[in-house]
Amino acid sequence: MIKVYTYSGCDSCKKATRWLKENELAHIQIPIRETPPSVDELKAMLTFQNHQIKKLFNVSGQDYRRLGLKDTLPSLSEEEALALLSSNGNLIKRPFLLTDAAGFVGFKEADWRSILI
Repeated sequence: MIKVYTYSGCDSCKKATRWLKENELAHIQIPIRETPPSVDELKAMLTFQNHQIKKLFNVSGQDYRRLGLKDTLPSLSEEEALALLSSNGNLIKRPFLLTDAAGFVGFKEADWRSILI
């Protein structure tokens, strides 16, 4: 089953969920702010992102800037970064799509199509 974490005010999330529906891909939509991915889900996503922790962060978000993560993220351990992400869904790049075989942050139709269809 496809899990996709989204935010209702996010245009990319809307495009992604519309694409999933148009392609008749069964999925569960989860509000990322209210229910961020678990540390285990974030670890799984990290493997799909070649262990590049920064790819999981919404670097253009207000919370990222407010917390000064541009400067402090490089000094955080992986465990600290994952704990921070799992406690604040605003920090996570979205949409955040996870299956047993793939994981995507952000919506690029060609990438999603190449794996999901």
